[in-house]
Amino acid sequence: MKQTKIFRTAAIAAAMTIPASMAVAAVPMTHWPMTAEQQMAQTEETRIITAPLGGIQNSKWYDYRINVDETKKELASDLRRASDLEDARDAYGEYAHELQHNRVQYVKYMAKKGVHVPRVYFEN
Repeated sequence: MKQTKIFRTAAIAAAMTIPASMAVAAVPMTHWPMTAEQQMAQTEETRIITAPLGGIQNSKWYDYRINVDETKKELASDLRRASDLEDARDAYGEYAHELQHNRVQYVKYMAKKGVHVPRVYFEN
């Protein structure tokens, strides 16, 4: 019992002397908590347009799909290079922003052409 108490005290003391940035960097990326940026990225992923608006497959549609694919590749590359939690947060934040920007640009262009995003409303 006494050895356990000494070990626990030593472990707590050692943990308190490690700077917070080093402690996070020592944790593998798969064990990091989900960040707000990652949640935003997941929300933006659900908003990816999977079919051309109005069924019109024009150059803007293909540009949008290419941009989404490139953004996904960039996220994967950024996460491979991430050395700490801050790098991962930056990568997810940029990813969410790029997905949103690409979607908004495509929707705006199509709206100018008279094609609008369909909306569904639920009433209680």
